[in-house]
Amino acid sequence: MSQNPPILRPDLARALVPDTRRDGQPTIGMVSLGCPKALVDSERILTRLRAEGYAISPDYKGADAVIVNTCGFLDSAKAESLEAIGEALQENGRVIVTGCLGAEPEYITGAHPKVLAVTGPHQYEAVLDAVHGAVPPSPDPFIDLLPTTGVSLTPRHYSYLKISEGCNHKCKFCIIPDMRGRLVSRPAHAILREAEKLVGAGVKELLVISQDTSAYGVDRKHDLSPWKGGEVRAHITDLARELGKLGAWVRLHYVYPYPHVRELIPLMAEGLVLPYLDIPFQHAHPDTLKRMARPAAAARTLDEIAAWRAVCPELTLRSTFIVGYPGETEAEFQTLLDWLDEAQLDRVGCFQYENVAGARSNDLPGHVPPEVKQERFDRFMEKAQAISAAKLAEKVGKVLEVIVDEVDGEGATCRTKADAPEIDGNLFIDEGFEGLAPGDIVKVEVDEAGEYDLWGRRL
Repeated sequence: MSQNPPILRPDLARALVPDTRRDGQPTIGMVSLGCPKALVDSERILTRLRAEGYAISPDYKGADAVIVNTCGFLDSAKAESLEAIGEALQENGRVIVTGCLGAEPEYITGAHPKVLAVTGPHQYEAVLDAVHGAVPPSPDPFIDLLPTTGVSLTPRHYSYLKISEGCNHKCKFCIIPDMRGRLVSRPAHAILREAEKLVGAGVKELLVISQDTSAYGVDRKHDLSPWKGGEVRAHITDLARELGKLGAWVRLHYVYPYPHVRELIPLMAEGLVLPYLDIPFQHAHPDTLKRMARPAAAARTLDEIAAWRAVCPELTLRSTFIVGYPGETEAEFQTLLDWLDEAQLDRVGCFQYENVAGARSNDLPGHVPPEVKQERFDRFMEKAQAISAAKLAEKVGKVLEVIVDEVDGEGATCRTKADAPEIDGNLFIDEGFEGLAPGDIVKVEVDEAGEYDLWGRRL
């Protein structure tokens, strides 16, 4: 698992709240690690603390205590979390730990016995109780008001929108259901109300996230919620349609390729939802997928991809894969490479398999030697880069709509509809960018392409 980019580390990037601390106001810092779902948890915790009269510190030293929201998905992520806890202890000394790694409190206290408290993932009340114990609140009812849009740890023009918690899948390499539980979907009206407030506050892009976005509402039996004088069903298709009416870009992440996903594609063709699907295929050989306890219909998936693209030719497909999974033979890996050649996915990430404490895959026979995993990773990424470069080269000369993320003295860093923040590429404007600001949506003509990024001129 790659480490978080600096923009997702509030201890480095700073929480996006004004520093307007009053004298004597209790102050809390936050370090947020892991996936965007954890980032949403961090935002909710900070919003609750702000409502109780706490200030949010932009650094360790200005805080009365620090919350570290951890990741525990892979051993490398656990190591990063322990390192962040140690750094917070060294810089501040008063540390409360929460998040996925908090499901293993002995693991944390064994390495860092001086932490004040350890809570598990999405245990907001327990985190608040720990903060109250360490730093009692001291609200001023005339000054400390509930922030209208909450505390944001992302740039103001985009926001993650979490629609559910947990997962019902039983993939052998994954322990997320053990840490975060089974699928629990939010009511549709609650999600739409939050999205409406975000858009009203200036958010231009909503990034829909969960552990299994396509399964949204299954646990609720796709019940109906009152909305705008009518009703909306707790189903990803209905939810996406309503989100698309709010006027912001809507991007779907972590979408499993269930048959009903094809119902989303017409919404993309109509422009209601961005033509972008983030689907975790993980592998392509049926035997490998069976050992993963994943759906093993890679051939039918190719047919589905062709059908999606027939309806929406502009569709961008992003996915992640695991190489070196226990038992993976050279022939199985070659099948994955051949499948990638046929699928021609636009955005591809790859991980080398590693054991995770508690995962059933640890006990599988035929573990692949590290040097073989590295060699397969290199071959996989070489092919993925070549596909990406060829697809981006086809965009030279085309006019694309982009959203501006950052502007400095050298140019504007933007993203096309095919690019999610932090995980995909960028489009750079190095001429005529004067007057642009983050959140602006403009048209550009692409004049250069690389393996992952584009360059263009503003029209």
